[in-house]
Amino acid sequence: MNLFPQDIISTAEAIIRDFTAAGLMVSTAESCTGGLIAGALTEISGSSAVVDRGFVTYTNSAKIEMLGVQAETLLRFGAVSEETARQMVHGALFRSRADIAVAVTGIAGPGGGAAEKPVGLVHLAAKSRDGLLIHRKMLYGDIGRRDVRLATIRTALEMVRALHPA
Repeated sequence: MNLFPQDIISTAEAIIRDFTAAGLMVSTAESCTGGLIAGALTEISGSSAVVDRGFVTYTNSAKIEMLGVQAETLLRFGAVSEETARQMVHGALFRSRADIAVAVTGIAGPGGGAAEKPVGLVHLAAKSRDGLLIHRKMLYGDIGRRDVRLATIRTALEMVRALHPA
């Protein structure tokens, strides 16, 4: 029995297969998913050839210390912002041996939301060593903590695949 739904497993299997064939590695920088993106990837046998490392940076201080997110960015835009996601993915890419990195920061709920940043808001960024960068602002809605996190994993894995299509 897998820890994740079959669609997530299938996407993770495709990433592990394709990245292994291409000799590519990936790293993750996660806040609201707490390491679950790396967990989905490492659920697949052979993932050690592809997954370099995962950064779980749940607090602002962890984002600063582990990924090099600027304190000014967090103060000005907040932890859940495009600017923070971009700095997180940059830090994950350049503080690892990965060819592609993905970062997520959001509000999974049930609390913590506000009018300008509601529950279900997630910012994701994926970046490749050759400079390609994708950002997505997702408004999943107040669908429950588990479902926000699963939806975020799905989106993050799709973004990783988009930076290296098979």
